[in-house]
Amino acid sequence: MQENRPEWMNDPELSDFSKEKLMFLNELFVKMPKHSPNDKITPSQFKKEMLPFLLSVSKLSKEHNISFCKEEISLIYKVLQKYSTCDDVEKMQRIFSYNHFL
Repeated sequence: MQENRPEWMNDPELSDFSKEKLMFLNELFVKMPKHSPNDKITPSQFKKEMLPFLLSVSKLSKEHNISFCKEEISLIYKVLQKYSTCDDVEKMQRIFSYNHFL
């Protein structure tokens, strides 16, 4: 296991991912809008908040020449669920459903 990395980045299922892709993903998670578990966010509020974030993700991925195929996105989603709280999983499901990633 490598030090100074979130636990999910050391998951064996992600062993074929490049270091650059993993670091890119970690940077995104750090920048992702945060809410406390008690926050009640409506779907329209969530979409409004996520749009700038998703646009920045798109820009950042182009700048770093990083892209993910559908299979990689599904695998990342699966792995992240193992290391996430119920609230985080719910947030991921919202993001994926709004963007039709899965």
